[in-house]
Amino acid sequence: MHAITIPEPGGPEALVWSEVPDPVPGEGEVLVEVAAGAVNRADILQRQGFYNPPPGASPYPGLECSGRIAALGTGVSGWSVGDEVCALLSGGGYAEKVAVPAGQLLPVPKGVALERAAALPEVVCTVWSNVFMISHLRPGETLLVHGGSSGIGTMAIQLGKAVGAKVAVTAGTRAKLDRCAELGADVLVNYREQDFVEEVRQATGGTGADVILDNMGAKYLDRNVQALAVNGRLAIIGMQGGIKAELNIATLLTKRAAISATSLRARPPEEKAAIVAAVREHVWPLIDGGHISPVVDRELPMREASAAHQVVEESGHVGKVLLIAS
Repeated sequence: MHAITIPEPGGPEALVWSEVPDPVPGEGEVLVEVAAGAVNRADILQRQGFYNPPPGASPYPGLECSGRIAALGTGVSGWSVGDEVCALLSGGGYAEKVAVPAGQLLPVPKGVALERAAALPEVVCTVWSNVFMISHLRPGETLLVHGGSSGIGTMAIQLGKAVGAKVAVTAGTRAKLDRCAELGADVLVNYREQDFVEEVRQATGGTGADVILDNMGAKYLDRNVQALAVNGRLAIIGMQGGIKAELNIATLLTKRAAISATSLRARPPEEKAAIVAAVREHVWPLIDGGHISPVVDRELPMREASAAHQVVEESGHVGKVLLIAS
């Protein structure tokens, strides 16, 4: 088969379309013939040499894909050769085939094209696990989403609205904020021109955000705590704004607030399977019913992954950038 390899870390040009051995599904795994993969910022970090795959994972980038089951490993039940699926991966999505633990498979939702389903697994699992399973967003609460026009952001807006929350977002351009509004965002903050702490306070009558989904890390830590409501929950899922910051514990104590920080890739298979099962139970009916849909900015041939990385690095997209395998 062919896959995108990284012979040496570097810029987008470091991604090379190469012929590599076919993967073989192990016990409890299925072999998926990939229709499409999707670009995540973690892939960029891997390409740069900063985010190696966990032990035993595919060395090729790609944390999600869609396709058809080509073979079943021993001990797999509930799936058949030919089933159309999408999958949460530890790596290997930038390839024509990938071996996936069966617990990380999801059926392609009704009304979603096979290739577009590649835009779902990583973002839905990230949002559901952090905003709902850990932070317990409830109807009537306020959710602040940083990077509202990203793949994760566009899904967080839709899921927040689906459960009856007020959703505030930050983004860097009017066009991106307009797209967030189309998806249901109630409070639009241009982070280049406005202070999100003040904007969220004004929008909530001084209360603040009950849940914040943050992709920035250090740069926003202090202001995120300021923006939290009493009993608020801050979920950190990225470090685009750095890895070290000071935290005012007194403010955190006063607000009786909680901070969590998670990633999906390094979790053991049983934890990923539990998240995937929760997503299938709670989110897939919303997608099947047409209430939520993947937001896709563009589709590029997988062999042109370097161009896709440039788009994502320059933040020139809204939603997901897909890589089509054929």
